[in-house]
Amino acid sequence: MKLAALTVVFGVAKATYPASAYNAAPSGHPWIAPGKNDFRGPCPMLNTLANHGFLPHDGRNITQETTINALSSALNFNTSLATVMFQMATIANPEPNATFFTLDQLNVHNVLEHDASLTRTDAYFGNNHIFNETIFEETQKYWTGPVLDANMLANSKIARQVTSKAFNPNYTFTATMNDFSLGEVIAPFVAFGDLQAAKVNRTLVEYWLRNERFPTELGWSKQTQSITLEVISNLVSILDNATSLITTATPIVSRRRDLHMGFGF
Repeated sequence: MKLAALTVVFGVAKATYPASAYNAAPSGHPWIAPGKNDFRGPCPMLNTLANHGFLPHDGRNITQETTINALSSALNFNTSLATVMFQMATIANPEPNATFFTLDQLNVHNVLEHDASLTRTDAYFGNNHIFNETIFEETQKYWTGPVLDANMLANSKIARQVTSKAFNPNYTFTATMNDFSLGEVIAPFVAFGDLQAAKVNRTLVEYWLRNERFPTELGWSKQTQSITLEVISNLVSILDNATSLITTATPIVSRRRDLHMGFGF
């Protein structure tokens, strides 16, 4: 598995639930909405970590130590995985040999942020890092049950790519971006779901993506299993296989000549 998929970056969101619904938060880390001078980026999980104070609330000067501590405390990531994620994020900092990044640096198009997001519009059409309900509704059409599995998330990923390719004249989606995308799309399993079965409660995911807030009041708590590079690799493989449009069923052989043979239709 390519390292790009290990970034496991996740979407963007806005609060849509009533304030009275917010009664719980990770211990010692209440949710506080970002202020007008706080930086936020295209990754809803990093934004969530900042909103809860695991990362600096202003979204600035995020160091390797800060990243490791945040991902460990909030999500039970081990040090190796958290270190890889930090190293990938510093790519967005234009300073040579950068030792930190800011959340707004992640907004630069076609560096880490890319077209065909599950929750945001393409940069060609406007703001590429703010949650877009219309885009998310398109994604949700492929989430066909109360428990999301790899096929549902894969279908929504493919659908968003097709829409973007069809209507965005500047559509860009390289092999590296696809690796990033696979890492992003498995994020709900990593943070909120069953790591072995690759399944997750849809309500938890929708709550998180719309609010950039941990759904503790809905019954969520962080994984008890340490999240390692191996865990991510396995989930990426499951999702990658689910994105294939080729079935393994044995085809029925017709006795007549197939007139479409050789024409690629």
